[in-house]
Amino acid sequence: MVITLIILAWLGLCAGSFVNALVWRIKNNKDFVKSRSQCVHCGHELAAIDLIPVLSWLLLRGRCRYCGKPISQQYPIVELIAAVTFVVSFIFWPGGVYGAGDWVLFVTWLLTSIGLLALLIYDLKWMLLPNKILYPTLLVATAGRLIYIASFDARFLHALLQWVLSVLVASGIFWAIFMFSNGRWIGYGDVRLGLITGTVLADPQKAVLMIFLASLLGTILTLPALLRGRKAITTRIPFGPFLIAATGLTLLFGSDLIERYRRLISP
Repeated sequence: MVITLIILAWLGLCAGSFVNALVWRIKNNKDFVKSRSQCVHCGHELAAIDLIPVLSWLLLRGRCRYCGKPISQQYPIVELIAAVTFVVSFIFWPGGVYGAGDWVLFVTWLLTSIGLLALLIYDLKWMLLPNKILYPTLLVATAGRLIYIASFDARFLHALLQWVLSVLVASGIFWAIFMFSNGRWIGYGDVRLGLITGTVLADPQKAVLMIFLASLLGTILTLPALLRGRKAITTRIPFGPFLIAATGLTLLFGSDLIERYRRLISP
């Protein structure tokens, strides 16, 4: 168990490092497969010793080895977030990770979470959910879900229907809002994001819970800024990060929250 968690933590750190590189390269129209990592200030190509997740940032005291300019705290923070995501996902995976089907969904989630984290960072920084990240992430999530439900026998059609309904809720609601407001209230990237979140959850009830939690998180985190006058009511706020965070929470804890709610309202 401990060894598994250590391995997952290290893989998460590496995944976070990849996310940082991916986001910067896409923003700057670089080849995110062949391009080498470089300092964003002086453009100097980074050596392997400069690319050790978190540790390199600490050893360099947050400054470039070559030009001495500050390295954003985003880099170690994203790496740590990815590591925590990997470890927490394993610890709290619903029902545990035991059979082949569990491992398929778990590994799919880890790979999907890398794309979702990249989307979260990109949306926070530039209020955009780029298709170059959206579509590959959707492909991974869809492939994993198809492999998983293909192992079902009698429940195959039920699982497939749940998946379709989940996508209709997670994406369809935002599509309706987008169409009704002519794109003024929400971006079409959130509609595409719903295809991913709906596939990850594959349960219409969890999709509803995800949207509720995203709205709750958005309210809690933006209301203080509105009350203090730092943001106006008309200020554009990226909703993607809240949807992504809520998807992770719902995936790991949604079943328990839904069950607690049922007990609360049951006579």
